Amino acid sequence: MSEELGKSSYDCDICKESFLEESKFNQHKQIHTEEAPYHCSICGKSFLSNSHLTQHIRIHTGEKPHHCDICGKSFSVSSSLTKHKRLHTGEKPYRCDICGKSFSNDSNLTTHRQVHGGEKPYHCDICGKSFSHSGNLTTHKRIHTGEKPYHCDICGKSFSQSDSLTQHKRVHTGEKPYHCDICGKSFSKGSNLTTHRRVHGGEKTYHCDICGKSFSYGSSLTRHTRIHTGKKPYHCDTCGKSFYHEGNLTTHRRVHGGEKTYHCDICGKSFSYGSSLTRHKRVHTGEKPYHCDICGKSFSHSGSLTQHTRIHTGEKPYTCDICGRSFSENSSLTKHKCIHTGAEP
Repeated sequence: MSEELGKSSYDCDICKESFLEESKFNQHKQIHTEEAPYHCSICGKSFLSNSHLTQHIRIHTGEKPHHCDICGKSFSVSSSLTKHKRLHTGEKPYRCDICGKSFSNDSNLTTHRQVHGGEKPYHCDICGKSFSHSGNLTTHKRIHTGEKPYHCDICGKSFSQSDSLTQHKRVHTGEKPYHCDICGKSFSKGSNLTTHRRVHGGEKTYHCDICGKSFSYGSSLTRHTRIHTGKKPYHCDTCGKSFYHEGNLTTHRRVHGGEKTYHCDICGKSFSYGSSLTRHKRVHTGEKPYHCDICGKSFSHSGSLTQHTRIHTGEKPYTCDICGRSFSENSSLTKHKCIHTGAEP
């Protein structure tokens, strides 16, 4: 057992592979010491157990008998389904006993522990940076070479890492596998879910010195302040339209691309984004999922609820920088400014 990786890590002294569980370690050692009697009739590869051969054959047949009851994705091995489900639940049962960091897969924990061991035998011959694993070195070298071997079969965009491609594809599919177990909100990236969970923690240390509103993150306060200042620093280089948020500019640019891959199966109308299709479908279904907790009125869009709530609170976050008059809606401020400029409303 490795002293460097901690007491719960088992190292093979023949091939140096590491394991968290002694049973898996003992099973692995048989590869080096025993004959594998079960042979694949397709490729000739041999296995120690018939169950492993059965799992292997599915690589050739494409059979995936294990299905996720949340998103429907299928897997050839039950253990892969178990790991996949942690995307939905956020469960991270493997914890580093040195720093406390948690992981969804035991292999990720094994890899992480080598950070504490300090050994980095794989060196980049271009910049000299060192890595604990050869796979990390391979990925790193793409920074120097510009290689992007992972291609999106929908739009053709390329990526240097496979997980970046996986995240990107969710733009097309609308898949959001990371669910908040408190409010049910879903996200396409695990990091976004982690950030979102802080909202439920209730801590809001960033305060707007204009209206007093508080935020959990400094970036949120920065974006909010633009409502008061009217600053729109993100400009479309095609039509010149400006936006408060970079994300809104990114969304807007797709309008110029003309691509509309999301289609309504009721009326046939097409949209550039899955979220736009989701909102549109409420026209047909009449769904109004956003409810005012003061008067109970319901709305189909969150933005409509935000504007409505200002009727109750009296909040007027849009302020004219010429005369100081405030408004509850940005469109009202825009019309008002025409009084000062003489432009047609």
